[in-house]
Amino acid sequence: MSRPFMKNLAASLLLITSVIAVPGVNAAKADFEQRIKIDSDRQAADLKNKIASYLDNVRITQGSLVINADIVQVFGEKDSDVKTYLAKGNPATFEQLLDDGNMINLQADEIKYEPGKNMITISGHALLRQQDSQVSGSRITYNTLTEQLSAESDKNERVTTILEPESKDKDKN
Repeated sequence: MSRPFMKNLAASLLLITSVIAVPGVNAAKADFEQRIKIDSDRQAADLKNKIASYLDNVRITQGSLVINADIVQVFGEKDSDVKTYLAKGNPATFEQLLDDGNMINLQADEIKYEPGKNMITISGHALLRQQDSQVSGSRITYNTLTEQLSAESDKNERVTTILEPESKDKDKN
């Protein structure tokens, strides 16, 4: 095999590894110690069943973590402080600054964030971007604790990963 091919293959494998080890690979752990702020045009709550609904122009922030959506519902478990956040939009978005200084961006029709289970699931036109690379499919699931990602698509579609080559300026150094 030629040396340029091997160099490109090695760079591609490195990029794949960095894309697969997202969001939260080094997710700004300090974010999860910050307060959660939810802004919306309207909100409603069912206190008995521990369900809060935030409607229209919803923005959730927790440190560098930002979720934007049309609707966000927060489901609390009975007799527990554990919560599940379900954001829906056209698209709903999730972004976070990682400890390494890179931004992770997710977008989909639906984002399910389960901090108690360390899980983020995006579905419906799911797209994950980090630096110049991206993964898209019908559904992407990421475990922030084990740093494992899985992507899948519907029957007639495929998962797509796009890896951009390193810039030539970096190769000269």
